[in-house]
Amino acid sequence: MTIGKRSVVVKQLPSSSDPHRQRQFLEEVQACMPQRRPCLVLDCSLLQELDAGAMHLMLHCLEEALKRNGDVRLAAIPPSANSAFAAARLERLFDLYPTAAEAAASFHQGPIASEPCAAAVAALQTAPAV
Repeated sequence: MTIGKRSVVVKQLPSSSDPHRQRQFLEEVQACMPQRRPCLVLDCSLLQELDAGAMHLMLHCLEEALKRNGDVRLAAIPPSANSAFAAARLERLFDLYPTAAEAAASFHQGPIASEPCAAAVAALQTAPAV
């Protein structure tokens, strides 16, 4: 999806925590991520629950985007996953939107910082390995 001058990539987060599927998803994300300032939206509408595998995927995508001075936004987190999302304190790292279209549009509503958010980087460095 291209909005304005920057391209926004929207990827559907897989519903299962199958390790093979997770590796495949991460490879797909890395392949479609530009080298500078990627804008990635993870559509979470298929998630049944927010388990450790899904959190790992989200954090890995954020880490890859931050390495390139970009950002990741989350869309359509199911209500059943809200408590796990809050318990993991992921709301400090991600902006949440009701739809993928709104998340994509948010990349063009204001300037994006030229440096990655220090709090997000620190949280990624201290996050437990999954």
